[in-house]
Amino acid sequence: MDRRSFLIRTGVIAGAVGGGWWLKDHVLWRAPGVAFAADGRTPWMPYVSRVLSPTVSLRLAGRDVTALVDSGAQYSVIDKTFHEAIAADLGPRPLFDIPLVAYGVGGQPQMGQGVRLDVAMEGLSLTGLRCAILDLGPLADERGLSAPLILGQDVLKLMQLELDLNDRRLRLHAAGQVAPAGQWTRLPVRRRGTSLVAPVQVEGHPLEAVVDTGATSILSLSGKAAEDAGLRDGRTVTAGDSLVLGGSVRADVVQVDHLAAAGQTFTNVPVPIYGAVGLPGVPTALLGMQAFRDQGLLVDVGGGALYRTAQLDLTVVQ
Repeated sequence: MDRRSFLIRTGVIAGAVGGGWWLKDHVLWRAPGVAFAADGRTPWMPYVSRVLSPTVSLRLAGRDVTALVDSGAQYSVIDKTFHEAIAADLGPRPLFDIPLVAYGVGGQPQMGQGVRLDVAMEGLSLTGLRCAILDLGPLADERGLSAPLILGQDVLKLMQLELDLNDRRLRLHAAGQVAPAGQWTRLPVRRRGTSLVAPVQVEGHPLEAVVDTGATSILSLSGKAAEDAGLRDGRTVTAGDSLVLGGSVRADVVQVDHLAAAGQTFTNVPVPIYGAVGLPGVPTALLGMQAFRDQGLLVDVGGGALYRTAQLDLTVVQ
């Protein structure tokens, strides 16, 4: 099985990829230094991975590194094994101990230290980027995305992320640089903490889902959210896997007759259900990139806004 089929088989990437949520105390997670090129944006950059979740190549410690741009992760992360491999190239760089516990949607906790990194891509450099050092498991190697670095909400709130999901490319703009007009349609979202959440209707049941560039499915639900939406009603359940923080967990997949999200109506949708975690801050629903396929998307975490390119046909049949 190749990497792409492994990732898309159930249409879900979860955990640190989409919905990595955190509990931390007594630490000020300082913003990195951000320096754009003179025009305040990067050029268009192709996704490194073939999936719909945005991945970008950047420079770290003299190496080309793949990073996942993840609006579902509260903080940036570097894989522990990868960090050990490049530690000598980073030079003297003290770690900082942080009283932090990280949870993916699978519920597995990890304790972490942190490190400050300087990374760069064409048109943009980040200095003093604080990253938690955690085991990303298959997310970081050839079994998954081969992305040992995750850029989370701590980075995205400082800029605007533009995605072209049709051509699988992205670019970043300085905060406030893009004032969407013309082809852009604003979608109904609100800020909850540092996340963007959007209203969703699942077979008529209303709920809110975190807008998650790290998840590929149209929608993923927690066990309780699925039960509340009436999806545990005896309908057929198939087994799948979700990549999560440090590994993978089993996910149930059910077929949903219709759901409404992001200004569109979807029918006959496979919806993965991840196990009940029961931890504060863990999202009950993730709205992934399949909900925006073949569109342009502007994610403005700092401004609490989400825009997509206008469409004429707003009904999508799976």
